[in-house]
Amino acid sequence: MLKLVKLEEKYRPQLNDMMDEWTSADEKIIPWAIRKCDYHDFPAYLVSLEIRESDGKHVPDSTFFCLDTDRNIFVGAVNIRHFLNERLLQTGGHIGDGIRPGERRKGYGTKMVALALEECDRLGIRDVLMCCNRDNIASARTIIKNGGILENEVADGDTVIQRYWIKRNL
Repeated sequence: MLKLVKLEEKYRPQLNDMMDEWTSADEKIIPWAIRKCDYHDFPAYLVSLEIRESDGKHVPDSTFFCLDTDRNIFVGAVNIRHFLNERLLQTGGHIGDGIRPGERRKGYGTKMVALALEECDRLGIRDVLMCCNRDNIASARTIIKNGGILENEVADGDTVIQRYWIKRNL
């Protein structure tokens, strides 16, 4: 069973295991919220996970880790932005999500995003924007399976970003 949890000391081994795997895979760790600070400095890392006040560049957010309770491992993480600034409206969206390399192609992304959408409901976010690179077919499928409707594609430098809206019934 999967559930979203806030990071706390008791999950430190699960965090280290997931982040060590991601780091050794030598690929970009997503969402940005879980890579912006060194996870080896646990107290600082814990504090860095959530933004409480808008600073002009960043908006308030919540970071959750996706725990597979049967195996007691983190399979991924989500970061939920409580509202959108101009940059997030264009290319970021409300939810950033990522599944660790060894747990992909098992349906965890779809389930994790569904759980993140429940958190969006609790935050009162009715229309959820999710974005992904056009060449990230797995992310697009995950978004669509959760009700995402493609609005458009926008250029972000050399990358084409797809913007999907998910309407929530609150």
